[in-house]
Amino acid sequence: MGTFSIWHWLVVLAVVLVLFGGGGKISRLMGDFGKGLKSFKKGMKEDETAEGEGASEEAPKVINAEAAESSETAPEKDKAANG
Repeated sequence: MGTFSIWHWLVVLAVVLVLFGGGGKISRLMGDFGKGLKSFKKGMKEDETAEGEGASEEAPKVINAEAAESSETAPEKDKAANG
């Protein structure tokens, strides 16, 4: 058997049996992984469409020039009052 003892070969055999043992464990595992990926992609697509719909429903905001000027001068007054 070369440089490996019987214990090494038993461990390798046990790992092979666990991974490739009966019942198609690997195929079930990969199938579950694929279902999870599909579910994740579906959730991401739903989030993107929800964000896109929310952005299109909001009306654009109108900025009044007089309101903008009054809000710009307010911090200057606060600075002068606080010293």
